[in-house]
Amino acid sequence: MTAVVAVRTEPEDLPNTHPQFAFRGVALMATLSLIVLTVTAGRYEFFGDELYFLSAGRRLDYTFADQGVVVAFFAHLADMLAPGSVTAVRFPAVVMSVGAIVVSALIAYELRANRRIQLLAAGCYATSYLLVTQCALSTFSFDATLTAVITWLLIRWVRTRQDWLIVVAGLVAALDMQVKWMIPLVWACLGIAVIVCGPREILRRPALWWANGILALSLVPILYWQSQHNWPQLAMGTIIGAEQDATGYGPPGFFPQWLGFAGFLGVPLILIGFWAVIKQESLRPYRFIPAALLLMTAFVVITHGRPYYPTGFFPAMFAIGAVGFWQFPRKRWMNLAVIPVIMITVVTYIGTLTLLPLPPSWRSQTEDAIDLGIRSAFWGTTNWPRMVSAVDSGYETLTPAEKAHSAIITQGYWQGGAVEEFGGEYNLPATYSPSRGFGFFGPPPDSVTTVIFVGLDTAEPNLRSHFAEVERVVQLDDPMGIPGIDRMVAVWKCKTPKQPWSTLWDSMTTLYFDLGHWRDPRATTRPTH
Repeated sequence: MTAVVAVRTEPEDLPNTHPQFAFRGVALMATLSLIVLTVTAGRYEFFGDELYFLSAGRRLDYTFADQGVVVAFFAHLADMLAPGSVTAVRFPAVVMSVGAIVVSALIAYELRANRRIQLLAAGCYATSYLLVTQCALSTFSFDATLTAVITWLLIRWVRTRQDWLIVVAGLVAALDMQVKWMIPLVWACLGIAVIVCGPREILRRPALWWANGILALSLVPILYWQSQHNWPQLAMGTIIGAEQDATGYGPPGFFPQWLGFAGFLGVPLILIGFWAVIKQESLRPYRFIPAALLLMTAFVVITHGRPYYPTGFFPAMFAIGAVGFWQFPRKRWMNLAVIPVIMITVVTYIGTLTLLPLPPSWRSQTEDAIDLGIRSAFWGTTNWPRMVSAVDSGYETLTPAEKAHSAIITQGYWQGGAVEEFGGEYNLPATYSPSRGFGFFGPPPDSVTTVIFVGLDTAEPNLRSHFAEVERVVQLDDPMGIPGIDRMVAVWKCKTPKQPWSTLWDSMTTLYFDLGHWRDPRATTRPTH
């Protein structure tokens, strides 16, 4: 008996083992997050930096002294569409935050995670304190998500070896360069991590050099602007370090804040991620991600930088940790232990959105710079209109002849933004400030002979060195207020500048942000134009 067996002459297509993307679940999570974050976006009053971005948006340029143009552009757009709306100003940041949720899921998908793990990675980001912090308009709001997109593109390249992904990563980095000038550090940390951990094959790809060229080209207009203004950005590292030491306990306070951004669920996922890229074969090609995070974190700690600088790597680490946890041969108690962690994370997230800012009656007196940082986090920066009203009271002491040649000058750039934002109900003259990026908007015209100056009540000796006549006309000192807003604030009438404004401005401008009586002793020099 002869058996006849049919033999295929064409190779059978291998089944596609890559899991499906959790489109519905991620879309639902992103939509709910967008709604919730938009509805709660206005619960805090404007932060000082947001007021500055609005001022920068009214003076759009191709770059600024301490940032790119992107954030100022979106602030300007919000100001045109919905003037005075805190929610409108923060909506672009909300969109970027929700984008990071989606990117977290996409990275898990690239790591061949099933839909449940994709949702775990996305949910970890969606309920982290990092997301809540990201929803205030800032350069960080955009930088964190764009950095996450770069890690996603590189992880996808590792899986697919499609070189166009590297070029797109270079384009995203060039865009991020127009937001925050941290991306060259991110790019360098990723490069060093690839050299050390692999995959080194990417170093031989022409696409990488195209990406490097695109990023380098995006630096050209920024470097040109900096060269024409005495390189102010070079001084900012030391200044940021001094501020971080004063308000965030410096390097010892870095890791508690860093871990706080990750949240109760994010911290164990990050730790699992570090373990998984060493122990699990499927995740070893992605060792460069945690390595780059370690490199950047070490650099930021050594230079006394902000704890949120390296957090653009968190979506990738959440995804790697989620995959590593799922692939681990877990015991039943491990699965059960996840439940209370998720519950605590969700409760904390809901509490952050519903209970903060805390009631004003719970405030304590701000005694030092640490208190100032805590005060901003739990109560926000309040009473800007009260400060602007004090400025108007000072302005009303001028005679009509003095008003005809007058201007408002604020000691801090936050105050300058506040006067412009809330001064519309008053008939105030143009606002100037020698503080940080605001100082590069330019001095008053030489026709200005009388100035209403608002700042900390310690500013008078410095004012007398610049003006022939100085008179304090308003004092604002609420013991429960915030220094620079409604505590330790004074308004002066200053007449007859001792030099032309074009000369005087260089001696007044400073990149330091005065923290009142708690100024760091390193903050002594005054970088000029």
